[in-house]
Amino acid sequence: MTASMAASHLLSSSTSLPNILSRPSNQNRFSQNLTFTLKAAAKPPVIRAVLSQNPTTTSSPDSKTSQFQHCFTKSEDGFLHCESLKVQDIMESVERRPFYLYSKPQITRNVEAYKDALEGLRSVIGYAIKANNNLKILEHLRQLGCGAVLVSGNELRLALHAGFDPKRCIFNGNGKILEDLVLAAEAGVFINIDSEFDLENIVAAARIAGKRVNVLLRINPDVDPQVHPYVATGNKNSKFGIRNEKLQWFLDAVKEHPNELKLVGAHCHLGSTITKVDIFKDAAVIMINYIDQIRAQGFEIDYLNIGGGLGIDYYHSGAVLPKPRDLIDTVRELVLSRDLNLIIEPGRSLIANTCCLVNRVTGVKTNGSKNFIVIDGSMAELIRPSLYDAYQHIELVSPAPVDAEITTFDVVGPVCESADFLGKERELPTPAKGTGLVVHDAGAYCMSMASTYNLKMRPPEYWVEDDGTVRKIRHGETFEDHVRFFEGL
Repeated sequence: MTASMAASHLLSSSTSLPNILSRPSNQNRFSQNLTFTLKAAAKPPVIRAVLSQNPTTTSSPDSKTSQFQHCFTKSEDGFLHCESLKVQDIMESVERRPFYLYSKPQITRNVEAYKDALEGLRSVIGYAIKANNNLKILEHLRQLGCGAVLVSGNELRLALHAGFDPKRCIFNGNGKILEDLVLAAEAGVFINIDSEFDLENIVAAARIAGKRVNVLLRINPDVDPQVHPYVATGNKNSKFGIRNEKLQWFLDAVKEHPNELKLVGAHCHLGSTITKVDIFKDAAVIMINYIDQIRAQGFEIDYLNIGGGLGIDYYHSGAVLPKPRDLIDTVRELVLSRDLNLIIEPGRSLIANTCCLVNRVTGVKTNGSKNFIVIDGSMAELIRPSLYDAYQHIELVSPAPVDAEITTFDVVGPVCESADFLGKERELPTPAKGTGLVVHDAGAYCMSMASTYNLKMRPPEYWVEDDGTVRKIRHGETFEDHVRFFEGL
Protein backbone atom coordinates (compact mmCIF):
# COMPACT_ATOMS: atom_id res chain seq x y z
CA MET A 1 0.00 0.00 0.00
CA THR A 2 1.41 3.42 -0.96
CA ALA A 3 1.65 6.28 1.52
CA SER A 4 -1.19 8.15 -0.18
CA MET A 5 -3.39 5.04 -0.21
CA ALA A 6 -2.64 4.46 3.45
CA ALA A 7 -3.54 8.04 4.29
CA SER A 8 -6.81 7.74 2.40
CA HIS A 9 -7.57 4.53 4.26
CA LEU A 10 -6.91 6.09 7.63
CA LEU A 11 -9.09 9.08 6.83
CA SER A 12 -12.04 7.06 5.58
CA SER A 13 -12.23 4.07 7.95
CA SER A 14 -15.06 4.18 10.48
CA THR A 15 -17.30 2.15 12.73
CA SER A 16 -19.52 3.29 15.57
CA LEU A 17 -18.55 3.40 19.24
CA PRO A 18 -21.45 2.47 21.52
CA ASN A 19 -20.06 3.73 24.83
CA ILE A 20 -19.30 7.44 25.11
CA LEU A 21 -16.56 6.78 27.65
CA SER A 22 -14.83 4.10 25.60
CA ARG A 23 -11.27 4.80 24.53
CA PRO A 24 -9.87 3.26 21.34
CA SER A 25 -6.57 1.51 21.79
CA ASN A 26 -3.59 2.49 19.68
CA GLN A 27 -3.91 -0.77 17.80
CA ASN A 28 -7.46 -0.21 16.50
CA ARG A 29 -8.01 3.52 16.79
CA PHE A 30 -8.14 4.05 13.02
CA SER A 31 -10.96 1.56 12.64
CA GLN A 32 -13.28 3.52 14.92
CA ASN A 33 -15.31 6.66 14.37
CA LEU A 34 -16.40 8.21 17.65
CA THR A 35 -20.03 9.30 17.62
CA PHE A 36 -21.88 9.97 20.83
CA THR A 37 -24.74 11.97 22.28
CA LEU A 38 -24.50 14.43 25.14
CA LYS A 39 -27.38 15.96 27.03
CA ALA A 40 -28.24 19.41 25.71
CA ALA A 41 -28.19 22.40 28.02
CA ALA A 42 -31.36 23.06 29.99
CA LYS A 43 -31.32 26.72 28.97
CA PRO A 44 -30.45 27.99 25.51
CA PRO A 45 -27.16 29.83 25.24
CA VAL A 46 -27.09 33.60 25.24
CA ILE A 47 -26.66 34.84 21.67
CA ARG A 48 -23.84 37.32 21.13
CA ALA A 49 -23.79 40.25 18.76
CA VAL A 50 -24.42 39.67 15.08
CA LEU A 51 -21.67 41.07 12.86
CA SER A 52 -23.14 43.38 10.27
CA GLN A 53 -22.06 46.19 8.00
CA ASN A 54 -25.29 47.95 8.95
CA PRO A 55 -26.51 47.27 12.48
CA THR A 56 -29.93 48.72 11.76
CA THR A 57 -30.66 45.86 9.36
CA THR A 58 -29.64 43.02 11.66
CA SER A 59 -32.15 40.21 11.39
CA SER A 60 -33.51 37.78 13.95
CA PRO A 61 -31.31 34.86 15.10
CA ASP A 62 -33.28 32.44 12.94
CA SER A 63 -32.91 34.40 9.70
CA LYS A 64 -30.53 33.61 6.87
CA THR A 65 -28.57 36.80 7.54
CA SER A 66 -27.42 35.81 11.03
CA GLN A 67 -24.76 33.37 9.86
CA PHE A 68 -21.86 35.08 11.58
CA GLN A 69 -23.19 34.79 15.10
CA HIS A 70 -20.76 32.88 17.23
CA CYS A 71 -21.63 29.21 17.75
CA PHE A 72 -19.68 29.14 21.03
CA THR A 73 -21.78 30.97 23.60
CA LYS A 74 -22.00 31.37 27.37
CA SER A 75 -25.27 30.41 29.01
CA GLU A 76 -26.67 32.20 32.04
CA ASP A 77 -25.05 29.68 34.38
CA GLY A 78 -21.59 30.60 33.05
CA PHE A 79 -20.83 27.44 31.07
CA LEU A 80 -19.51 27.65 27.52
CA HIS A 81 -21.57 25.81 24.90
CA CYS A 82 -20.97 24.68 21.36
CA GLU A 83 -24.42 24.94 19.83
CA SER A 84 -26.52 23.33 22.63
CA LEU A 85 -23.79 21.23 24.25
CA LYS A 86 -21.60 22.12 27.21
CA VAL A 87 -17.97 22.14 26.18
CA GLN A 88 -17.07 20.78 29.63
CA ASP A 89 -19.30 17.75 29.04
CA ILE A 90 -17.60 17.17 25.70
CA MET A 91 -14.19 17.41 27.38
CA GLU A 92 -15.17 14.69 29.82
CA SER A 93 -16.25 12.36 27.00
CA VAL A 94 -13.27 12.49 24.63
CA GLU A 95 -9.53 11.87 24.76
CA ARG A 96 -7.77 13.75 27.56
CA ARG A 97 -5.56 15.98 25.43
CA PRO A 98 -5.93 19.27 23.55
CA PHE A 99 -8.46 18.96 20.73
CA TYR A 100 -10.19 21.04 18.10
CA LEU A 101 -13.97 21.31 18.40
CA TYR A 102 -16.14 22.48 15.49
CA SER A 103 -19.78 23.24 14.86
CA LYS A 104 -20.95 21.57 11.67
CA PRO A 105 -24.14 23.70 11.61
CA GLN A 106 -22.01 26.86 11.78
CA ILE A 107 -20.03 25.73 8.73
CA THR A 108 -23.33 25.34 6.90
CA ARG A 109 -24.54 28.75 8.03
CA ASN A 110 -21.36 30.41 6.82
CA VAL A 111 -21.63 28.82 3.38
CA GLU A 112 -25.27 29.82 3.16
CA ALA A 113 -24.25 33.42 3.89
CA TYR A 114 -22.11 33.41 0.74
CA LYS A 115 -24.72 31.59 -1.34
CA ASP A 116 -27.39 34.10 -0.34
CA ALA A 117 -25.03 37.00 -1.10
CA LEU A 118 -24.26 35.61 -4.57
CA GLU A 119 -27.88 35.18 -5.60
CA GLY A 120 -28.40 36.60 -9.08
CA LEU A 121 -24.77 36.09 -10.10
CA ARG A 122 -23.08 33.23 -11.92
CA SER A 123 -20.44 32.27 -9.39
CA VAL A 124 -18.09 29.75 -7.81
CA ILE A 125 -17.41 29.66 -4.07
CA GLY A 126 -13.89 28.25 -4.09
CA TYR A 127 -13.04 27.19 -0.54
CA ALA A 128 -9.35 27.77 0.19
CA ILE A 129 -8.18 24.34 1.34
CA LYS A 130 -5.03 25.80 2.90
CA ALA A 131 -7.22 27.28 5.65
CA ASN A 132 -8.26 23.84 6.91
CA ASN A 133 -7.70 20.53 5.11
CA ASN A 134 -9.79 18.18 7.26
CA LEU A 135 -11.28 15.63 4.86
CA LYS A 136 -14.68 15.47 6.59
CA ILE A 137 -14.97 19.25 6.48
CA LEU A 138 -14.02 19.24 2.80
CA GLU A 139 -16.65 16.62 2.02
CA HIS A 140 -19.27 18.71 3.82
CA LEU A 141 -18.29 21.87 1.93
CA ARG A 142 -18.40 19.97 -1.36
CA GLN A 143 -21.89 18.70 -0.50
CA LEU A 144 -22.93 22.31 0.13
CA GLY A 145 -21.89 23.20 -3.41
CA CYS A 146 -18.44 24.71 -2.89
CA GLY A 147 -15.53 24.41 -5.24
CA ALA A 148 -11.94 24.32 -4.04
CA VAL A 149 -8.92 26.60 -4.24
CA LEU A 150 -5.63 24.70 -4.27
CA VAL A 151 -2.04 25.74 -3.69
CA SER A 152 -0.25 22.38 -3.93
CA GLY A 153 -0.46 19.10 -5.72
CA ASN A 154 -1.48 17.31 -2.54
CA GLU A 155 -4.32 19.77 -1.97
CA LEU A 156 -5.46 18.95 -5.50
CA ARG A 157 -5.28 15.24 -4.74
CA LEU A 158 -7.26 15.74 -1.54
CA ALA A 159 -9.90 17.82 -3.33
CA LEU A 160 -10.36 15.08 -5.91
CA HIS A 161 -10.47 12.47 -3.12
CA ALA A 162 -13.20 14.53 -1.40
CA GLY A 163 -15.22 14.55 -4.61
CA PHE A 164 -14.91 18.17 -5.69
CA ASP A 165 -15.85 18.95 -9.30
CA PRO A 166 -12.56 19.79 -11.08
CA LYS A 167 -14.40 22.42 -13.12
CA ARG A 168 -15.01 24.26 -9.85
CA CYS A 169 -11.40 24.07 -8.68
CA ILE A 170 -8.67 26.70 -9.08
CA PHE A 171 -4.95 25.97 -8.75
CA ASN A 172 -3.05 28.98 -7.37
CA GLY A 173 0.52 29.52 -6.26
CA ASN A 174 3.70 31.33 -7.19
CA GLY A 175 5.90 28.21 -7.37
CA LYS A 176 3.80 25.43 -8.88
CA ILE A 177 6.00 22.52 -9.95
CA LEU A 178 5.66 20.65 -13.22
CA GLU A 179 4.51 17.37 -11.65
CA ASP A 180 1.61 19.09 -9.90
CA LEU A 181 0.71 21.11 -12.99
CA VAL A 182 0.48 17.91 -15.03
CA LEU A 183 -1.97 16.51 -12.48
CA ALA A 184 -3.98 19.76 -12.65
CA ALA A 185 -4.02 19.70 -16.45
CA GLU A 186 -5.14 16.07 -16.51
CA ALA A 187 -7.90 16.79 -13.98
CA GLY A 188 -9.16 19.84 -15.88
CA VAL A 189 -8.97 22.42 -13.10
CA PHE A 190 -8.47 26.14 -13.69
CA ILE A 191 -4.84 27.24 -13.32
CA ASN A 192 -3.68 30.74 -12.49
CA ILE A 193 -0.62 32.03 -14.34
CA ASP A 194 1.61 33.71 -11.76
CA SER A 195 4.90 34.42 -13.58
CA GLU A 196 6.87 33.91 -16.77
CA PHE A 197 8.31 30.59 -15.59
CA ASP A 198 4.87 29.54 -14.33
CA LEU A 199 3.44 30.07 -17.80
CA GLU A 200 6.30 28.05 -19.29
CA ASN A 201 5.63 25.18 -16.88
CA ILE A 202 1.87 25.26 -17.56
CA VAL A 203 2.53 25.00 -21.30
CA ALA A 204 4.83 22.03 -20.69
CA ALA A 205 2.21 20.38 -18.43
CA ALA A 206 -0.49 20.85 -21.06
CA ARG A 207 1.68 19.11 -23.64
CA ILE A 208 2.47 16.22 -21.31
CA ALA A 209 -1.20 15.82 -20.37
CA GLY A 210 -2.32 16.25 -23.97
CA LYS A 211 -4.98 18.74 -22.88
CA ARG A 212 -5.70 22.42 -23.39
CA VAL A 213 -5.70 24.16 -20.02
CA ASN A 214 -8.13 26.84 -18.91
CA VAL A 215 -5.99 29.59 -17.39
CA LEU A 216 -6.49 32.89 -15.61
CA LEU A 217 -3.90 35.65 -15.31
CA ARG A 218 -3.15 36.52 -11.70
CA ILE A 219 -2.60 40.24 -11.90
CA ASN A 220 -1.07 42.13 -9.01
CA PRO A 221 -3.34 45.20 -8.75
CA ASP A 222 -1.03 47.00 -6.29
CA VAL A 223 -3.82 47.65 -3.79
CA ASP A 224 -2.91 47.95 -0.11
CA PRO A 225 -5.25 45.69 1.90
CA GLN A 226 -4.18 47.36 5.19
CA VAL A 227 -3.45 44.08 6.95
CA HIS A 228 -0.44 42.33 8.53
CA PRO A 229 2.38 42.23 5.93
CA TYR A 230 2.58 38.43 6.19
CA VAL A 231 -0.96 38.11 4.80
CA ALA A 232 -0.85 40.97 2.25
CA THR A 233 -0.64 39.53 -1.27
CA GLY A 234 -1.86 42.24 -3.65
CA ASN A 235 0.71 45.03 -3.31
CA LYS A 236 3.60 45.70 -5.64
CA ASN A 237 6.22 44.07 -3.39
CA SER A 238 4.34 40.79 -3.03
CA LYS A 239 5.79 37.57 -4.43
CA PHE A 240 2.39 36.78 -5.98
CA GLY A 241 1.01 37.64 -9.41
CA ILE A 242 2.26 39.43 -12.49
CA ARG A 243 3.04 43.12 -12.55
CA ASN A 244 0.34 44.99 -14.43
CA GLU A 245 2.85 46.61 -16.81
CA LYS A 246 3.77 43.08 -17.99
CA LEU A 247 0.19 42.28 -19.02
CA GLN A 248 0.80 42.61 -22.76
CA TRP A 249 3.81 40.30 -22.63
CA PHE A 250 1.67 37.58 -21.07
CA LEU A 251 -1.17 38.09 -23.55
CA ASP A 252 1.28 37.71 -26.44
CA ALA A 253 2.73 34.57 -24.83
CA VAL A 254 -0.73 33.02 -24.46
CA LYS A 255 -1.47 33.79 -28.12
CA GLU A 256 1.65 31.84 -29.08
CA HIS A 257 0.26 28.67 -27.43
CA PRO A 258 -3.32 28.23 -28.67
CA ASN A 259 -3.16 24.44 -28.43
CA GLU A 260 -2.01 24.47 -24.81
CA LEU A 261 -3.68 27.50 -23.22
CA LYS A 262 -7.16 29.00 -23.22
CA LEU A 263 -7.29 32.31 -21.36
CA VAL A 264 -10.70 32.44 -19.66
CA GLY A 265 -10.29 34.97 -16.85
CA ALA A 266 -8.36 37.33 -14.65
CA HIS A 267 -7.54 36.88 -11.00
CA CYS A 268 -6.34 38.98 -8.09
CA HIS A 269 -5.95 38.34 -4.39
CA LEU A 270 -5.37 41.22 -2.00
CA GLY A 271 -4.63 39.47 1.27
CA SER A 272 -6.36 38.13 4.37
CA THR A 273 -8.21 39.45 7.45
CA ILE A 274 -9.60 42.34 5.37
CA THR A 275 -12.29 44.35 7.18
CA LYS A 276 -12.89 47.15 4.66
CA VAL A 277 -14.86 45.84 1.69
CA ASP A 278 -14.34 48.99 -0.36
CA ILE A 279 -10.84 47.62 -0.95
CA PHE A 280 -12.42 44.78 -2.95
CA LYS A 281 -14.30 47.32 -5.08
CA ASP A 282 -11.08 49.25 -5.72
CA ALA A 283 -9.45 46.06 -6.95
CA ALA A 284 -12.49 45.02 -9.00
CA VAL A 285 -12.53 48.37 -10.83
CA ILE A 286 -8.88 47.84 -11.76
CA MET A 287 -9.50 44.25 -12.82
CA ILE A 288 -12.54 45.15 -14.94
CA ASN A 289 -10.37 47.65 -16.78
CA TYR A 290 -7.83 44.92 -17.50
CA ILE A 291 -10.57 42.54 -18.63
CA ASP A 292 -11.79 45.18 -21.09
CA GLN A 293 -8.25 45.48 -22.47
CA ILE A 294 -7.89 41.70 -22.74
CA ARG A 295 -11.26 41.27 -24.46
CA ALA A 296 -10.32 43.99 -26.94
CA GLN A 297 -7.57 41.65 -28.17
CA GLY A 298 -10.03 38.88 -28.97
CA PHE A 299 -9.88 36.78 -25.79
CA GLU A 300 -13.18 35.36 -24.51
CA ILE A 301 -12.89 36.28 -20.84
CA ASP A 302 -15.70 34.76 -18.76
CA TYR A 303 -14.31 34.81 -15.22
CA LEU A 304 -13.31 37.42 -12.69
CA ASN A 305 -11.66 35.95 -9.60
CA ILE A 306 -11.42 38.52 -6.79
CA GLY A 307 -9.82 36.15 -4.28
CA GLY A 308 -10.89 35.95 -0.66
CA GLY A 309 -9.68 37.44 2.58
CA LEU A 310 -12.78 38.66 4.44
CA GLY A 311 -11.89 39.17 8.11
CA ILE A 312 -13.72 38.09 11.25
CA ASP A 313 -14.13 39.44 14.78
CA TYR A 314 -11.20 37.71 16.48
CA TYR A 315 -11.48 40.12 19.41
CA HIS A 316 -15.12 39.25 20.17
CA SER A 317 -15.62 42.95 20.75
CA GLY A 318 -18.97 43.20 18.99
CA ALA A 319 -17.29 45.16 16.21
CA VAL A 320 -19.43 45.90 13.17
CA LEU A 321 -17.60 43.96 10.47
CA PRO A 322 -18.62 43.25 6.88
CA LYS A 323 -20.45 40.07 5.98
CA PRO A 324 -20.36 38.20 2.66
CA ARG A 325 -23.27 40.22 1.28
CA ASP A 326 -21.41 43.45 2.01
CA LEU A 327 -18.41 42.15 0.09
CA ILE A 328 -20.39 40.87 -2.89
CA ASP A 329 -22.53 44.00 -3.13
CA THR A 330 -19.40 46.11 -3.64
CA VAL A 331 -18.58 44.26 -6.87
CA ARG A 332 -22.02 43.04 -8.00
CA GLU A 333 -22.76 45.76 -10.59
CA LEU A 334 -19.27 45.60 -12.03
CA VAL A 335 -19.58 41.83 -12.54
CA LEU A 336 -23.03 42.13 -14.09
CA SER A 337 -21.93 44.98 -16.35
CA ARG A 338 -19.42 42.67 -18.07
CA ASP A 339 -21.54 39.47 -17.90
CA LEU A 340 -18.85 37.65 -15.92
CA ASN A 341 -18.75 34.57 -13.74
CA LEU A 342 -17.51 35.64 -10.31
CA ILE A 343 -15.05 33.41 -8.47
CA ILE A 344 -14.40 34.06 -4.78
CA GLU A 345 -11.91 32.22 -2.59
CA PRO A 346 -13.05 32.37 1.07
CA GLY A 347 -11.19 30.30 3.62
CA ARG A 348 -11.03 32.06 6.97
CA SER A 349 -14.54 33.52 6.79
CA LEU A 350 -16.03 30.09 6.05
CA ILE A 351 -14.29 28.13 8.77
CA ALA A 352 -12.51 30.26 11.40
CA ASN A 353 -15.44 31.03 13.70
CA THR A 354 -16.74 27.44 13.62
CA CYS A 355 -14.05 26.06 15.92
CA CYS A 356 -12.05 26.47 19.09
CA LEU A 357 -8.99 24.72 20.49
CA VAL A 358 -9.94 23.11 23.80
CA ASN A 359 -7.21 22.86 26.46
CA ARG A 360 -6.78 22.10 30.16
CA VAL A 361 -5.00 24.27 32.70
CA THR A 362 -1.83 22.63 33.97
CA GLY A 363 -1.14 25.32 36.56
CA VAL A 364 -0.70 29.01 37.37
CA LYS A 365 2.61 30.70 38.17
CA THR A 366 4.20 34.12 38.64
CA ASN A 367 7.71 35.15 37.55
CA GLY A 368 8.77 38.69 38.30
CA SER A 369 5.90 40.93 37.21
CA LYS A 370 4.32 38.33 34.93
CA ASN A 371 1.49 35.96 35.73
CA PHE A 372 1.11 32.84 33.61
CA ILE A 373 -1.65 30.33 32.96
CA VAL A 374 0.12 27.22 31.68
CA ILE A 375 -2.06 24.91 29.56
CA ASP A 376 -1.52 21.59 27.79
CA GLY A 377 -2.02 23.18 24.36
CA SER A 378 0.79 25.17 22.74
CA MET A 379 2.23 26.81 19.65
CA ALA A 380 2.61 23.31 18.24
CA GLU A 381 -1.17 22.95 18.06
CA LEU A 382 -1.92 26.62 17.29
CA ILE A 383 0.89 28.84 16.01
CA ARG A 384 -0.92 31.98 14.80
CA PRO A 385 -0.24 34.05 17.97
CA SER A 386 3.45 33.14 17.90
CA LEU A 387 3.84 33.55 14.13
CA TYR A 388 1.76 36.66 13.48
CA ASP A 389 1.31 38.00 17.01
CA ALA A 390 -2.34 37.28 16.20
CA TYR A 391 -5.07 37.84 18.77
CA GLN A 392 -7.59 35.07 19.42
CA HIS A 393 -10.17 35.34 22.18
CA ILE A 394 -9.58 33.11 25.21
CA GLU A 395 -12.00 32.11 27.94
CA LEU A 396 -12.70 29.41 30.51
CA VAL A 397 -15.32 26.78 29.75
CA SER A 398 -16.89 26.82 33.23
CA PRO A 399 -17.86 29.55 35.71
CA ALA A 400 -15.07 30.64 38.02
CA PRO A 401 -15.50 30.36 41.80
CA VAL A 402 -17.05 33.45 43.32
CA ASP A 403 -13.80 34.29 45.13
CA ALA A 404 -11.56 33.78 42.05
CA GLU A 405 -9.32 36.80 41.54
CA ILE A 406 -9.39 38.49 38.14
CA THR A 407 -5.77 38.82 37.08
CA THR A 408 -3.82 39.72 33.95
CA PHE A 409 -2.19 36.59 32.56
CA ASP A 410 -0.13 35.42 29.65
CA VAL A 411 -1.62 32.11 28.48
CA VAL A 412 1.28 29.83 27.55
CA GLY A 413 2.00 26.22 26.67
CA PRO A 414 4.67 23.66 27.63
CA VAL A 415 6.82 24.00 24.49
CA CYS A 416 10.42 24.97 25.19
CA GLU A 417 10.23 28.40 23.53
CA SER A 418 9.53 31.84 24.92
CA ALA A 419 7.47 32.30 21.75
CA ASP A 420 5.08 29.60 22.98
CA PHE A 421 2.04 31.66 23.91
CA LEU A 422 -1.62 31.57 22.97
CA GLY A 423 -2.45 34.99 24.34
CA LYS A 424 -0.78 37.83 26.20
CA GLU A 425 -2.12 40.28 28.77
CA ARG A 426 -5.50 38.58 29.16
CA GLU A 427 -7.76 39.39 32.10
CA LEU A 428 -9.13 36.09 33.37
CA PRO A 429 -10.33 34.60 36.65
CA THR A 430 -7.52 32.63 38.26
CA PRO A 431 -8.32 29.06 37.15
CA ALA A 432 -7.94 25.86 39.12
CA LYS A 433 -5.76 23.04 37.85
CA GLY A 434 -7.61 21.03 35.21
CA THR A 435 -10.02 23.81 34.28
CA GLY A 436 -11.00 23.88 30.62
CA LEU A 437 -9.77 26.83 28.58
CA VAL A 438 -10.53 27.52 24.92
CA VAL A 439 -8.86 29.56 22.22
CA HIS A 440 -11.63 30.76 19.92
CA ASP A 441 -11.89 31.17 16.16
CA ALA A 442 -9.39 28.38 15.55
CA GLY A 443 -10.94 26.85 12.43
CA ALA A 444 -8.62 28.56 9.95
CA TYR A 445 -4.84 28.36 9.76
CA CYS A 446 -4.56 26.59 13.10
CA MET A 447 -4.83 22.82 12.68
CA SER A 448 -3.56 23.15 9.11
CA MET A 449 -0.38 24.81 10.48
CA ALA A 450 0.01 22.49 13.49
CA SER A 451 3.32 20.70 13.97
CA THR A 452 5.00 18.04 16.05
CA TYR A 453 7.52 20.43 17.57
CA ASN A 454 8.80 19.10 20.93
CA LEU A 455 7.12 15.88 19.75
CA LYS A 456 3.72 17.24 20.70
CA MET A 457 1.58 15.15 18.42
CA ARG A 458 -1.12 16.82 16.34
CA PRO A 459 -4.45 16.75 18.15
CA PRO A 460 -7.75 15.05 17.33
CA GLU A 461 -10.68 16.97 15.87
CA TYR A 462 -14.39 16.66 16.68
CA TRP A 463 -17.52 18.41 15.57
CA VAL A 464 -21.05 18.84 16.86
CA GLU A 465 -23.43 17.37 14.29
CA ASP A 466 -26.74 18.86 13.18
CA ASP A 467 -28.57 16.46 15.51
CA GLY A 468 -26.53 17.45 18.58
CA THR A 469 -24.23 14.44 18.63
CA VAL A 470 -20.45 14.79 18.79
CA ARG A 471 -18.34 12.98 16.23
CA LYS A 472 -14.61 12.55 15.84
CA ILE A 473 -13.55 13.83 12.42
CA ARG A 474 -9.79 13.32 12.72
CA HIS A 475 -7.73 10.96 14.86
CA GLY A 476 -5.08 12.50 17.06
CA GLU A 477 -1.55 11.51 16.17
CA THR A 478 0.46 9.31 18.55
CA PHE A 479 4.06 8.53 19.32
CA GLU A 480 3.63 5.26 17.43
CA ASP A 481 2.65 7.24 14.31
CA HIS A 482 5.92 9.16 14.54
CA VAL A 483 8.04 6.03 14.96
CA ARG A 484 6.42 4.40 11.93
CA PHE A 485 8.15 6.92 9.62
CA PHE A 486 11.46 5.23 10.48
CA GLU A 487 10.44 1.59 10.14
CA GLY A 488 12.51 -0.44 7.69
CA LEU A 489 15.20 2.20 7.22
